Parts: sequence; C-alpha cells; structure tokens
Amino acid sequence: MRKLIVSEWITLDGVFDADRMGEWFMPYFGEAKAAYIQDCHNTCDAILFGRKTYEMLAPYWSTKKNNEDGVADKLNSVPKYVVSTTLEKADWNNSTIISKNVIEEITRLKELPGKEIMLEGSAELVKALAKADLVDEYRLMVHPIILGSGKRFFVDDFQASGLKLAKTQTLDAGVIVLYYQREK
Repeated sequence: MRKLIVSEWITLDGVFDADRMGEWFMPYFGEAKAAYIQDCHNTCDAILFGRKTYEMLAPYWSTKKNNEDGVADKLNSVPKYVVSTTLEKADWNNSTIISKNVIEEITRLKELPGKEIMLEGSAELVKALAKADLVDEYRLMVHPIILGSGKRFFVDDFQASGLKLAKTQTLDAGVIVLYYQREK
C-alpha cells in the first residue's frame, strides 16, 4: 500500500501562511533546503491538494517549462488530485478533481501500486484525512522564527495521535525537518 505523506513548511509556532512566506520561508532558503524539496518530490508519484492550495500553485507552476527550481517538470507531469466540492475544472496538466466520497477515493488511491502520495499545504484536507487515519507520515520543515500570528497549520481539534519521531534532518540556517510516522 502506498503511503500518504503530509509535507508542510511551517514556523516554530505553526504558521504556514503563504501570504507571509517572504517573512518566514525565503530568509532561510539555501542549497540543503532546495535539495530537500527536490528529494520530496522525487519520492512521490502523485500529489494531493485541497482546492485553495491547488488554486495557489497551479497558475504559477503550470507555466514553467525549464524545470525551474528543479521541481517544475515533476510538478507538471505527476498525477495531481484536488479535493473540492466547488472547483468545476482543473486545467493543470494531469489533474483530477475528487468531489465526492473523499475518504473512499483517497483510500483507493493509497491501494494502487506506486510510490508515495504527497499532500502539500491543504490544512483542512489534512485534518479530515488525519481524522480518518489515512495519513502515514508528517514531514514538517520547521523554520526558526516565531511570527505570533498568521494562518496556522494545526488548528483547534486537529487530532493525529499515535505518532513517533522517525527521523530529523538539519537544513540551512537552523531549518529542521521532523519526520513523524503513524504508529500502527
């Protein structure tokens, strides 16, 4: 069975606010961080998004033709699944909308042969999949800054119990990656 990997980029206080990435993500960018992002994409053969994350990423990455940042080719070629009850069409290459029976459809995707399924951003979707016990691993790229305010990844009543720390990885400028796996 394929693993569903939740990959999140957050601050020390759990902010993952894309509108403020210039404050917390970009100042800590370096070669090790870029390599980590590339490696994450290379280990998956499907990407899962919520509607908001999909709509944020699709217009940018779908126009890239020269493998920008070492991930554009992968992002544009890999099958993408966007969970939404309101999105009517998904024009980004190889995109499929999942609008009904979300838990059953994600379970079916996990049962197909292949590599990992990566879920990026999409906090509301992650929360629902964690509740259904479908998340196998959380990879949290934690940036050494406390913003104090902003959109947080872990909101009230988010439940992901039974996790064990499987690995840590140090990147550039104090950024670390925490790998938490679901205990079975």
